[in-house]
Amino acid sequence: MKQLLVLLVAFFTMQLSASAQSDVDAIVQSLKSADVTALTEHFDEFLDLKLLDKDEVKNMGKNQAGLALKAFFSEQGIKGFDKVSDREIGSTMYMTGKLKNSGKGYNITLMLKVKNNKHQIITIRIS
Repeated sequence: MKQLLVLLVAFFTMQLSASAQSDVDAIVQSLKSADVTALTEHFDEFLDLKLLDKDEVKNMGKNQAGLALKAFFSEQGIKGFDKVSDREIGSTMYMTGKLKNSGKGYNITLMLKVKNNKHQIITIRIS
């Protein structure tokens, strides 16, 4: 009986880990393809957004943040993304990388929180 319980717990843990990882993979893929519309599907209802030399906007609505990010990608000619690192501390994940364009590119940092068993973006900083 104990072995069955251990197997069930291990199975459910792997399922949660796999679904959480697939969320992160989808976020990375959205950035690699410069698809802001797909990326916004992973936004929390409100998030903090910091773009280059502009002031950080806290608690920006999901739709407004999507529009601002889409305008930034368009203006800067963002064409792709290279993930540099990620780390998870509890239910919070930090991901860093480089947005690619025809020039030098931009550094991006994302903070994600697990809500309803899914990673949701709560902060985006681009420098």
